Amino acid sequence: MTLHHSQADAAAKKYVSIDIGGTAIKYGIIDGTGKILTRSEMRTEAEKGGPSILKKAVGIVQELKRKEEISGICISTAGMVDTEKGEIFYSAPLIPNYAGTRFKEVMEETFGIPCEVENDVNCAGLAESESGSAKGSSSTLMLTIGTGIGGCIVLDHKVFHGFSNSACEVGYMHMFDSDFQTLGAASILTKKVALRKGEPAHFWNGYHIFEEAKAGDEICIQAIDEMVDILGRGIANICYVLNPQTVVLGGGIMAQEEYLKERIENAVARYLVSSIAQCTTIKFAQHRNDAGMLGAFYHFMGKRGKIEK
Repeated sequence: MTLHHSQADAAAKKYVSIDIGGTAIKYGIIDGTGKILTRSEMRTEAEKGGPSILKKAVGIVQELKRKEEISGICISTAGMVDTEKGEIFYSAPLIPNYAGTRFKEVMEETFGIPCEVENDVNCAGLAESESGSAKGSSSTLMLTIGTGIGGCIVLDHKVFHGFSNSACEVGYMHMFDSDFQTLGAASILTKKVALRKGEPAHFWNGYHIFEEAKAGDEICIQAIDEMVDILGRGIANICYVLNPQTVVLGGGIMAQEEYLKERIENAVARYLVSSIAQCTTIKFAQHRNDAGMLGAFYHFMGKRGKIEK
């Protein structure tokens, strides 16, 4: 394939992209067309706190900068992010002392290279909207179902951040006497099955539960059905407010698309009026492990430049 001049120029530019999660930091180099050229991973060691993570991120840039000329630093991270300042302003206790971590300021002062920072769920939503399962959608709701439930809304290729950078924190939505993520997250599914079977929680994980459900295990089937019902109710409630064209579901458990897709569609239809339900498409995330790195790059380019397709 022959690249046009502008495409060739874009492909020649290299960007460091870093995806900071609670368990692992994924990182690598992306060219100006959005192609991931290298991938690596290291443990986050979240318990060591924000200063340790910042040090790791600086070390990653130092390492990659020795190999390539770098045009920008793109960061996706857990926690609530002030995207103008490029710093964390709120984080769950999983990462101590993370609030106040100034990625943008430290990176730009250390390397003299522009840096942009965005929340990891927002990055996943951007990735799916730009080049994943929601490509071409004018409005996309992204939900990541994992230890908790994260959300973002992408409108015309831009993340809607809200007044104080806290839009779409849907995991905290009140539901019954609890909240959406306490009732509907994947982590609750494993705890529920283990409790009902009277076994230690570490005996069970999502993959094991779905395999047993497919083999006819009633406890596993019931626990999945309960999770699906909560997800259907939560998704419907969000759709009443946002009316997205596309809902994208991500997180490790959503690899079970074949088992879950029709069940979740039916659950959403139970709680959503038909006029909205028939105009709402439910899809499953395509980028998975690459979503954070890609989304961080798309966020950077949205603020600093343009992607050559």
